[in-house]
Amino acid sequence: MSDSDLQPIVAEGRNCWRIERADKARMIVDAADYYALLERLMADARERILLIGWDFDPRIALKPDEQGQGEPLGDYLLRLARNCPDRDIDILRWNFGGLKQLAMPRILTMIARWKLTRSISFRLDSAHPIGCSHHQKVAVFDDHLAVCGGIDVGSCRWDTRAHEDGDTHRTTPDGKAYMPWHDSTMILAGPVGNALADLGNERWQRATKKPLREISGEGESWPDDLDCDFEGVDVAISRTRSEYDGYPEIREIEQLYLDMIAGAKRFIYFENQYFTCGKIAAAIAERLNEDDPPEFVMVMPETADGWLEQVAMDAARVQLVRAVAKSRHGDRLKVYYPRTKGGESIYVHAKTAIVDDRMIRVGSANLNNRSMGLDSECDVTIDAALPANRGTEPTIRRLRESLISEHLDADPAEVARRFDASGSLIETIEGLRTGGRSLEWLDLVPPGPLDEFIAVNELLDPTSPDAMFESLTERGLKKSWHRGRDWMRRHRPFRRRKA
Repeated sequence: MSDSDLQPIVAEGRNCWRIERADKARMIVDAADYYALLERLMADARERILLIGWDFDPRIALKPDEQGQGEPLGDYLLRLARNCPDRDIDILRWNFGGLKQLAMPRILTMIARWKLTRSISFRLDSAHPIGCSHHQKVAVFDDHLAVCGGIDVGSCRWDTRAHEDGDTHRTTPDGKAYMPWHDSTMILAGPVGNALADLGNERWQRATKKPLREISGEGESWPDDLDCDFEGVDVAISRTRSEYDGYPEIREIEQLYLDMIAGAKRFIYFENQYFTCGKIAAAIAERLNEDDPPEFVMVMPETADGWLEQVAMDAARVQLVRAVAKSRHGDRLKVYYPRTKGGESIYVHAKTAIVDDRMIRVGSANLNNRSMGLDSECDVTIDAALPANRGTEPTIRRLRESLISEHLDADPAEVARRFDASGSLIETIEGLRTGGRSLEWLDLVPPGPLDEFIAVNELLDPTSPDAMFESLTERGLKKSWHRGRDWMRRHRPFRRRKA
């Protein structure tokens, strides 16, 4: 297929909010690189630093030493405020997690110090229905440079791409070791940064009832020594938002996932924390019932983080993967989890998807119901079929090879060679799996009765705010599955149009 034959999957008003130009863009993998970059971006900002997130921990060090210690983020922000008192530092985090942190003396003391600093504003976001969360991870600098992805500025997130066993840098502010952690985000400069600034300003105004201060938004603060992956490309911004306080529901993220699955020709490579959305699973199953379907490869955590998440998410994932595997070509779905050289599981928190090496998507949205219709989410996508993006397929392919080689501890060139020889993502991965640092098949152990009941009825992962209050007969994985199957069957012409 030539570049001219490609038809865009992203479309404003259908599966994205806006498509805006990025003068430069780069994917950042894992928090060690992101946190080091974030420190520089904040220092270089002239008029405003805007940090919006699900989590925010002022105790962490952006550049931890061998004991996991270093200058706490909260102190670093105070230093920035002293050095440049006319620069705004605005921080917005989800209220529920923030309220829990107020019980921690070190955090409470730091917030009190911020309150006494004129240029720092720290606010909690409660502008969502009961049971929903603010889940976006967006940082904006001077309204023209932005970061959007899955990395929270929180505890237990820092790690390098080496994911070394026993790395003492991976230590919480309380001195406890935590597991290896894999994540991703995207830095973007130009008009798309202005658009993400608009998104941040709207979110701030909803949460605080006051707009951010007007700034000039001038200048270019892309670090001189930071190479970009893309130049002069158009980027789609997709969102999820629950209906609340006069604002309508937005489900662009769900629609884009469905359109990606419908439009894939050869494969979709997912890195994602969860897979519990019956609608998405059914759409994949419908593709796998075709004569020559694409492959679907998922890299996920071995288990969810926390007991409650394990009960809700792991059991649903098992149910859905087993159901998808019953498709005619169920063997074209493979679910893996990464492990270190010593055999420890690496937690996958990334929310990345790559389609046919013609589209890359990075954001905050998981493959669960909450990300489709409950929580506030934001993803960014580069689609090579857009006129400005012609010729970006080799770069997207390189990024995919980089991710897979990271998990397999392999040379990216070898990943490329094996893929060229087989044309199969699954065969490539299977041929490079080893007994050391590698990808391991997910063990689909049947859930216990309680776990199954919670998962099947979507008790902790509802499809919408209203669904939280529906009876059990009106909700559940089966109903979500049927919705996804019916959508895919209705849109078979859409898939042919993508061919």
